Amino acid sequence: MGDARRIVVKVGSSSLTTAAGGLDADRVDALVDVLAKVRGGGEKEIVLVSSGAIAAGLAPLGLDRRPKDLARQQAAASVGQGLLVARYTASFARYGVRVGQVLLTSDDMSRRAHHRNASRTLDKLLAMGAFPVVNENDTVATDEIRFGDNDRLAALVAHLVHADLLVLLSDIDGVYDGDPARAGTSRIAEVRGPADLDGVEIGSAGKAGVGTGGMVTKVEAARIAAAAGIPVVLTNAVHAADALAGGDTGTCFHPTGKRSAGRLLWLQHASTPQGSLTLDDGAVRAVVERHSSLLPAGIAAVTGEFSAGDPVELRDRAGHAVARGLVNFDARELPQLLGRSTRELARELGPAYEREVVHRDDLVLLHP
Repeated sequence: MGDARRIVVKVGSSSLTTAAGGLDADRVDALVDVLAKVRGGGEKEIVLVSSGAIAAGLAPLGLDRRPKDLARQQAAASVGQGLLVARYTASFARYGVRVGQVLLTSDDMSRRAHHRNASRTLDKLLAMGAFPVVNENDTVATDEIRFGDNDRLAALVAHLVHADLLVLLSDIDGVYDGDPARAGTSRIAEVRGPADLDGVEIGSAGKAGVGTGGMVTKVEAARIAAAAGIPVVLTNAVHAADALAGGDTGTCFHPTGKRSAGRLLWLQHASTPQGSLTLDDGAVRAVVERHSSLLPAGIAAVTGEFSAGDPVELRDRAGHAVARGLVNFDARELPQLLGRSTRELARELGPAYEREVVHRDDLVLLHP
């Protein structure tokens, strides 16, 4: 962990704000002190994924708690995002470091062009010595295109920037084998695979009530990153320096998989399917067992309205989603192609139809 060169750090709302809403300048400065010191020698690069925009906007708007409706959340984010980035800008200025703000929605991660642009922007900010601060674009994100929590966003950003380490900071010391408030429970220092958490009850939202996550979202984010070959440390924000130095703190999630193509991770975890294709039994076996492309002959039904290039779910006859992929045809084109071979379609409709409905390179399996 201590040898990681490029690191993504995620900090939750509860570690930056008061329970009543509003930024806690001392907490922000304490975090910045750690981050600036770690990157000071130039040997490490850090991208910060920061929650706190909505929470920071509560008090200025006279709200005593996080609103439940999307419109007021967006209003609070609009006020709070400016306060948040201004606080970071002022705090990093003490070290002569410039801050670059990057606001993302899941739509930015699931559309290839946006995905590439986000990657280029973050790489260039790091190359120019700026400190990227990433947040979800809560002011414009709708329910359909929201990450829902910045933990998952942090896991995807870690993959996007080819990070060597993801550090998730909150008001929790790590994963425990029971309620941390009860005597006799202990911290789980290492997780080497899903089996290590079998039987462990994972808690939900924290006490402060200003965030959206909780331990559930943090563990899920850690699993996403670990499955993509990125080690993760989950710990309390007060232990940030120890986590970044590779010290024994929090819970360490060891990598469980290898790094995959960038588009496959966002396709599985950040894309919103615009429709579904029902496959016959043979096509399900071809896609799942042989990792083949999906051809028109194996499709039994089409649901939804989508365009070529949109993500769609591939379902078996029982309705279970077995895969997700980028479709090569519009929804209105597909009904005339179902159950027919590509050779027949090319002969009747032209060579443009002698192609896969979903190519295997644009397809990811969904495990139950």
